[in-house]
Amino acid sequence: MTTQHTSQQYHKISIALHWVMLVLMIAVYACIELREFYPKGSEIREGFKTWHFMLGLTVLGLACCRLVFRGLYAAPAIRPTPAKWQIGTAHFVHAFLYLLMIGMPIGGWLMLSAAGKPIPFFGLTLPTLIQENKELAKTIKEIHATVGEIGYYVIALHAFAALFHHYIVKDNTLLRMMPKKIK
Repeated sequence: MTTQHTSQQYHKISIALHWVMLVLMIAVYACIELREFYPKGSEIREGFKTWHFMLGLTVLGLACCRLVFRGLYAAPAIRPTPAKWQIGTAHFVHAFLYLLMIGMPIGGWLMLSAAGKPIPFFGLTLPTLIQENKELAKTIKEIHATVGEIGYYVIALHAFAALFHHYIVKDNTLLRMMPKKIK
């Protein structure tokens, strides 16, 4: 059941989740990139990996919350209405972003499970999802890394499109997701 949305903005909780998740996604990517500066097996490298896993799982939980709010509250209309190809592209990019926010943490959880490693989550150890299988873990790791790389470009495209619509097209695309005080 989607509630009719008469506002020119997304629901305030959806807005908050969007920006919190941006910060979390930056942190997830930063952790996995920063680990490269430290030797394999070092405490700080392992710490970055642990934070990468925990923050990724946090993204998973918040993405599920976002989907609930997306189902409850319709997106406010873009004014003026963009071309159909732009709407189609936006839907494709958003679908990929949700795949990234949901699929990547699940993939990481599967990877750790298959590798026989603990799944850390802020002082808890989550249950494994599958039995240990080192070959499968390697395959999942390759897919995870590849999709993560593609994620850089799709996130950049998403940000570029929002800025393009705001500064060049001058529609309300970006304003719909901005907190009221910032506008």
